[in-house]
Amino acid sequence: MPALRSSSSAQGVREEHDAGLRAQLERLGTRDVGGWKVGLTSGQARDSMGAGFRPFGYILRERVHSSGATLRLDDFGDAPRVGVENELCFRLRSSLGGAASPADAMAAIDCAMPAFEINERRLGAGADAAERLADNLNQWGIVVGEGKRLDWQRFDFAALEVALAKDGAAVETVAAAGHIDDHFASIAALARQLHRFGRALNAGTVVITGSYTRQRVAGASRWEGDFGPALGKVAVEFA
Repeated sequence: MPALRSSSSAQGVREEHDAGLRAQLERLGTRDVGGWKVGLTSGQARDSMGAGFRPFGYILRERVHSSGATLRLDDFGDAPRVGVENELCFRLRSSLGGAASPADAMAAIDCAMPAFEINERRLGAGADAAERLADNLNQWGIVVGEGKRLDWQRFDFAALEVALAKDGAAVETVAAAGHIDDHFASIAALARQLHRFGRALNAGTVVITGSYTRQRVAGASRWEGDFGPALGKVAVEFA
């Protein structure tokens, strides 16, 4: 595994980030990838590792679940620190390479799905950027709802509001405007970043592009995210 190191210089930060991403891919090895996440695109996390830096994380195919899935907290280790985040998940109908633009990303999209990213905090609070990148940015898996094909050029993503409920009670509602990066710019940035490490966004791949809601799962519970009438709902239960 590459050495993970810290540096205050711009070049040193770039090297630290690259070392973390290389270590992540080494840990991935030959396991089957179902999709990718674009990190640090929304809320307080945006730009937290540097302006414009949008790292990737992999999603294992075996951990892509359908809406309504029940996940066992026992599967998350001895002292689970599990979280849920509502995100949009996009499925590609065609591949994207290292020169992808937002327009290319828009043309490559097959459908969008309401989703949960399931996170597992495996590192301590003192972990540095390279360690967080190597640890796959807390990624554990995703839960996705029904895919919708919309007029991407005309659909107003900035007007989207996502409402999260736990056990039928409202928890939070988050508006997209000012909160999250443009989804197609994020997908294009992901394609370019993966290309630097010899990877590509292939047809059939799913991509999550950043969190709207974010909550900790403290015990057995049912969560539902409502993305509005155009995109629908997604649900997951923890037991």
